[in-house]
Amino acid sequence: MPIQRIILLVLDSLGIGASADAARFGDAGADTLGHIAAAFDQGKGLNLPHMCQLGLAHAYRTSTGQFPAGMTIPTKLSGSYACAKEISSGKDTPSGHWEMTGVPALWDWGYFPDKTRSFPEDLLNEIVTRSGIPGYLGNCHASGTDIIARLGEEHIKTGKPIFYTSADSVFQIACHEQHFGLENLYRLCEQCRELLTPLNIGRVIARPFIGNTQENFERTGNRHDYSIQPPQPTVLQKLVADGGTVIGVGKIGDIFAHTGMSEEIRATGHPALWQETFAAMERTQTAQTTRSIVMTNFVDFDALYGHRRDTIGYGKALEEFDRQLPSLFEKMSADDLLILTADHGNDPSWHGTDHTREHVPILLYQHDMPSTDHGFRETFSDIAQTISCIFKLSPFEHGKSLDL
Repeated sequence: MPIQRIILLVLDSLGIGASADAARFGDAGADTLGHIAAAFDQGKGLNLPHMCQLGLAHAYRTSTGQFPAGMTIPTKLSGSYACAKEISSGKDTPSGHWEMTGVPALWDWGYFPDKTRSFPEDLLNEIVTRSGIPGYLGNCHASGTDIIARLGEEHIKTGKPIFYTSADSVFQIACHEQHFGLENLYRLCEQCRELLTPLNIGRVIARPFIGNTQENFERTGNRHDYSIQPPQPTVLQKLVADGGTVIGVGKIGDIFAHTGMSEEIRATGHPALWQETFAAMERTQTAQTTRSIVMTNFVDFDALYGHRRDTIGYGKALEEFDRQLPSLFEKMSADDLLILTADHGNDPSWHGTDHTREHVPILLYQHDMPSTDHGFRETFSDIAQTISCIFKLSPFEHGKSLDL
């Protein structure tokens, strides 16, 4: 039966071993899945039976030459698998997502490499002048949770936003939802987005938080990313332009600067993301929509565990995700294709708090699909070429379709 719907789930940051160019990023030896599995190996072992049935451990072996420590390896698979490397110049969220949808970021993003006094003084002066803010705090590389604990009380007293960045091409602004105001934060981000576009900065991110003191400050789910648009049409844009349907769940709309979307569903936390994914599947099935994509980013792996270097928390979140897969399988029709993948690595055992340059898995499942080893793929864009071939869209410059 021809495939009419694709459920594309991105396990944000689930890398499966350092890529050949990882040393250029300071990431030689990084291994998100492998180091999580090793941390669980002394106990009951990392338990991901359904993803392993789809070929996760086998994709890891393609990447590293061995199975992950302590995990049960099935003798018979129900899905197909591959390992893919990234050709984009960065290891950030937009680069990974754009590449898997056919538009690798082969240019150099703008960055703020200085750990302190990170932003140009003329840029900061222009932001202050244009926005009317009383000044700013931060101006450095920082973890988002650490910097609001350190500067949140001063921000409340002075009304000065907290500016910070990381190794990614990003300008982040943390403000209190009540004391500064959520709409004021969004407006400030929009102004900064305009000023930062000529510098080729990939994202401006609003990071709202609540609480009264450093002991109880907490970031909320009202984060908003202001990205630049992909420079060429992604497979999402091509499908919508050709009469198909794309539903983006979670931060997908933000990542693609709200292009290529028939519908955007915002949700925070993995339980809500699962609920909205299932609801989107039900809507497209009830409407008998042909040629549709439901795409969801499961961000907690990255935001709550990878960046915060919580290896055990990351592993438990993977196990919980795995437990949801049987419900997904039951809701799939015979003409559905499931694709599980990732956008980069974020090894929770690694130094620092940044993403890591790694290979990613590509796992595929369809009812009655024969298991196939699709080997090592030269670019994430093989996903886009595969979708383009399935839906009879124009091909991309990069990538080769998997033989389904």
